[in-house]
Amino acid sequence: MIDARIVDCIESAGIDMVLSLPCNMLDGILQEIDTRGLKRIPVCREEEGVGIAAGAALAGKRPLLLMQNSGLGNSINALLSLTRLYRMPLFVLMSHRGGPGEQIEAQKPMGRAVPGILDTIEIPCRFMKTGGDLDALTSFIGSTFEGDAVQAAMLSRELWNEAQ
Repeated sequence: MIDARIVDCIESAGIDMVLSLPCNMLDGILQEIDTRGLKRIPVCREEEGVGIAAGAALAGKRPLLLMQNSGLGNSINALLSLTRLYRMPLFVLMSHRGGPGEQIEAQKPMGRAVPGILDTIEIPCRFMKTGGDLDALTSFIGSTFEGDAVQAAMLSRELWNEAQ
């Protein structure tokens, strides 16, 4: 199962706190996190997750923000003026809403824009489109904490389609 493999990567990278926002694409991952008993804190807004993650990083935790890419715009200021400025590591794992196969028209503009936005704000991002792409996810997440960086990965709909 793709959801279990993704959570394996999260656990293997030493993540000890997941801040999450709802997304139907991420539902299986959220369920897997809860089944395994990983610390998960649901948040109402993306920038709230960034703030809690910053406090967690100051306390020596390894936080991960799990959200859909359409919420990136809500978190940019917090990501840059708090987390990056003060070199607090944070890994952002996003579902890629608005990509190929998206049924909700309102998701498509941000789906197209987010890769360019991440490039502009200099947040390294990897795109997970196949199960093979997940092979590098654990080390990519881990490098976030080794370099006190903000990094991201986007989980494409194709990832789940491949598994069916």
